[in-house]
Amino acid sequence: MYIIVGLGNPTDKYQATRHNVGWDAITRISDDYRIPLNIKSHKALCGKGYIEGEKVLLAQPLTYMNLSGESVREMMDFYKVTPEDVIVIYDDISLEVGQLRLRTKGSAGGHNGVKSIIQHLGTQDFPRIKVGVGGKPEDFDLADYVLSRFKKEEQEMIRTALKDTSDACRTIITSGMEAAMNFFNKKK
Repeated sequence: MYIIVGLGNPTDKYQATRHNVGWDAITRISDDYRIPLNIKSHKALCGKGYIEGEKVLLAQPLTYMNLSGESVREMMDFYKVTPEDVIVIYDDISLEVGQLRLRTKGSAGGHNGVKSIIQHLGTQDFPRIKVGVGGKPEDFDLADYVLSRFKKEEQEMIRTALKDTSDACRTIITSGMEAAMNFFNKKK
């Protein structure tokens, strides 16, 4: 079983912002595999289903970004999965808009949601898919930038990135993380 977690913030205020691209990816995966997000459990909005015959739990934590680890830890404990079975999807300002970067482990890189997950899991060793949201313009505050919406000319790139993220999850499940990294880290 895999738990696929998309980081973001609850409430309409944060919908479709750069920081919620992880949530948007879960919505895309939900649509692609007809897995309804209809269960509130483990401090998250969840959906149970299958991707290529493998049982998955899709999750959008409802804890706000900086407490995401609470939700992820609850899910892991309940379903008795290891950190290697948890795929975390989140925004990355060091990548160009729409670029994906898959990793098997790593630091939080300043991302508060990932920092919370590392703290609650006690390890940095879990698969992740970083979705590029572009670098912060010089005259912007970081918080204001990540909570801004994508410009019109960026929206198609993000739609493509969300499709690629869904495909990357399928590849991780069917062929492993190494194969997914070899394909999706080169794409762009």
